[in-house]
Amino acid sequence: MQSETSLIKKHKTDRVVKSPSLWKQTYRRLKKNKWAMCSLFFLVFMFLVSFIGPHFSPYILDRTNVADINQPPSSAHWLGTDNYGRDVLTRLMMAGQISLTIGLASMFLSIVIGSLLGAISGYYRGIVDMVIMRLADILMSIPGLPLLLILAAILSEWKVPSEYRLYIIMIMLSFVGWPGLARLVRGQILSLKEQSFMMATEVLGLSDKRKILHHLIPNTVPLLLVVATLNVAGAILSESALSFLGLGVVPPTPSWGNMMDAANNFMDFRKRPWLWIPPGTVIFLTVVSINLLGDGLRDALDPKMRR
Repeated sequence: MQSETSLIKKHKTDRVVKSPSLWKQTYRRLKKNKWAMCSLFFLVFMFLVSFIGPHFSPYILDRTNVADINQPPSSAHWLGTDNYGRDVLTRLMMAGQISLTIGLASMFLSIVIGSLLGAISGYYRGIVDMVIMRLADILMSIPGLPLLLILAAILSEWKVPSEYRLYIIMIMLSFVGWPGLARLVRGQILSLKEQSFMMATEVLGLSDKRKILHHLIPNTVPLLLVVATLNVAGAILSESALSFLGLGVVPPTPSWGNMMDAANNFMDFRKRPWLWIPPGTVIFLTVVSINLLGDGLRDALDPKMRR
């Protein structure tokens, strides 16, 4: 009896403990990075404020009030009012919806385009690789912001309505963002093609489409996550720059960039700082938080840092 129980205990101790998944390991390492976690909490807070906060505001977004023009911050208007008597805090929250949506949408489009073209280029090589990579090289050789300024100026000349301009800006930003991502994914695919699991797909006779979409691209997800965070930050800055110059999102639709346009006026810049300091501060904190979170994800997903 004793020998049987001892054998059972020995069997239990000899069992192989299942190691946690990649995502659990990544989350555990990410939790140790205080700056990345603080950035994550701040970004969640910004999303909640931008997308839920306006529903609790007692003010209507575009309703003007002559009696409240250029009022400083008070208990009634926490961040003051603008040149049309509109509540700055309400517009700041609605502007967050626009700026964050543009950043996320352009990031998603650039990830889809860049990962697909990079995977196709790395998998097929030859003439396909040469055509895609030379196109990426051409786009990367053109400075991104001047190209965006030219395209935005064309939209202004054609008097494109503001409701359509949002979607066009998303496409423009993704058009500028995909070449660098495609080169990174291509390098990953070239390495993954030599792995043993790809040899198994050859033996199973899987189609090229299944190999690329179900085996190669999913293995580049850690890289895509890191690049995605950095792309969102870059897209928010580019949209803010375009809107600040009057070439992006145009009033009355608010964005963080066109709210910063108040700094163009000397009187507003000097005597009414509540018009431009809040959007400038939000842009700064959001972009820094996204970059810190991206650095944290990069370190958490780095195989060299796994223990």
